[in-house]
Amino acid sequence: MLYKLLRSVYKEFLLLKRDMGGVVTLFLMPLVLIITVTLIQDSTFKAVNDSKIPILLVDYDNGNVSKTVYDNLQKSNVFSVVTKIDNQPITEAVAKEAVFKGKYQLAIIIPSHLSTDLQAKIDQNVQKIVSSLGFSDSSTTKKVAEIVNQKEVKLYFDPAVQLSFKSGVMNAIDKMISQIETKSIYATFQEQLGEGDTSFEQKSFITFKEIVPRINNKEVTPNSVQHNVPAWTLFAMFFIVIPLSINIVKEKTQGTFIRLRTNPVSNIIVLVGKTVMYLIICMIQFYMMIAVAIFLFPHLGLPALNAEGNLMLMSVVALFSGLAAIGFGILLGTIAKTQEQSAPFGATSVIILAAIGGVWVPVFAMPKIMQVIAQSSPMNWGLEAFYDVLLRNARLLDLVPELSLLFLFFIVTTTIALLYEKKKRAV
Repeated sequence: MLYKLLRSVYKEFLLLKRDMGGVVTLFLMPLVLIITVTLIQDSTFKAVNDSKIPILLVDYDNGNVSKTVYDNLQKSNVFSVVTKIDNQPITEAVAKEAVFKGKYQLAIIIPSHLSTDLQAKIDQNVQKIVSSLGFSDSSTTKKVAEIVNQKEVKLYFDPAVQLSFKSGVMNAIDKMISQIETKSIYATFQEQLGEGDTSFEQKSFITFKEIVPRINNKEVTPNSVQHNVPAWTLFAMFFIVIPLSINIVKEKTQGTFIRLRTNPVSNIIVLVGKTVMYLIICMIQFYMMIAVAIFLFPHLGLPALNAEGNLMLMSVVALFSGLAAIGFGILLGTIAKTQEQSAPFGATSVIILAAIGGVWVPVFAMPKIMQVIAQSSPMNWGLEAFYDVLLRNARLLDLVPELSLLFLFFIVTTTIALLYEKKKRAV
């Protein structure tokens, strides 16, 4: 039995050896993919944090509010304020055209009389409260009768910017305006009540502190490498579906499979041989990706992957993920009749599984229905298991649910392939 299995594995090795270009692609493609994607994402993150985004500011107010907004934007580590183009003051029409043509990502239009009208509205509200406490006079009643129209700060966004950027900018500006209003309200109350000191501390009373997991008394801060290495390792491992299914189709079309059936070798031995050979390829892919993330990434200006104490558990996850990929490839190769069927369908299905599994877009950011569908993707099971190891300090027992699903997927797909082949021979 062992001899037959070893010969079956050797047969798969010879098949792969005939297509060295495909084998090189299996190993080279994941490395190029993980380096490129991680560099792009890390560079984008650094660009947002290290360089400032130029934004247009059109100030029709020229008051305290617009000055505070300008100062806060200038002090931020995100934006640089542009008030002139070609040494000419920017108008709303110019700013709108520049943003909508993609020259700038954002333009802020501060309306005229914003500062004075804001103060007038605050005075009215404060005077109403003061008068209700019995501290009113005739001049107060007159001011309350005045009507102050609501003001509108206009934001023009480049149509190509992401929704998250828009939300972040609007929240930041809303916070600035709220601080200005709060300061003005405090100052007005102090003035109405006859307080001499009108100083106001803008520092927030309530602050936020992020508590991150600790491993060996060290904080574990997630970075682009810890997210990309598991995701694209899984993506690469599942791409063995293509050569595996193609080789199975070749065996059927070239008559190799019929010759194998004439030998005293069961179909299970043949499938186990394929599983062992391609599982070795999957593990080589995995260790190559880990080696690149640990040793090469620091030379490219990227954070090194911290696999300290986690390599064994990560290897277990990779092993079961590889089994799931192989089972899918065996099923596809058994059902497909031609290479033209197996190759395109294999590539497309892997991309779909990656998309719904959270490799490209986090599952929590998906619509509710897609979050449910994501639970059916083996890539999602493998990805969550990798995250449990790298980011959640999980133990082997914690990985049992995901590993069980991956192994069950392998068993189900190979069983279906065996039953399909048996039924096909019986017809």
